[in-house]
Amino acid sequence: MTEEPVLIRTEGRAGHVTLNRPRALNALTHAMVRAVDEALTAWAADPAVETVVLTGAGERGLCAGGDIRQIHEDARTGGGASADFWRDEYRLNARIARYPKPYVAVMDGIVMGGGVGVSAHG
Repeated sequence: MTEEPVLIRTEGRAGHVTLNRPRALNALTHAMVRAVDEALTAWAADPAVETVVLTGAGERGLCAGGDIRQIHEDARTGGGASADFWRDEYRLNARIARYPKPYVAVMDGIVMGGGVGVSAHG
C-alpha cells in the first residue's frame, strides 16, 4: 500500500476510506481526522456516492484509537495540538452519526477509542 495515512477513493457508487497505518494499528492522527472529514463532506453532496465504507489496512484491526505517541509528545512539550485533535475527532464522530447516506465500518480486529468513534457512530 501507499504511504498515505488515509486512502480515499470511489468505486462504483461507494466512497471508500481506508485508514492506512497498519504498523500503528491505524491509530488516528489529526491529519487523518481532517482527511476523513473532508471526504465525508464532499461525498455528502455528491449524488454519485450512495454509500461510504470505512476499512483499516492490514490484518490486525480497524483502528486502535488516537495516536497516543503524538498525544504524549504534545503533553510532554506543553503543546495544544491534542485539544485540537480531540475537538476535530469529536466533530467527525458527530458528522458520522448524522451522515445522510449509509456509512458502513468494517470493525474487524482491534477497534478502540477513536476507532469506535469513527465506526460505531455510523
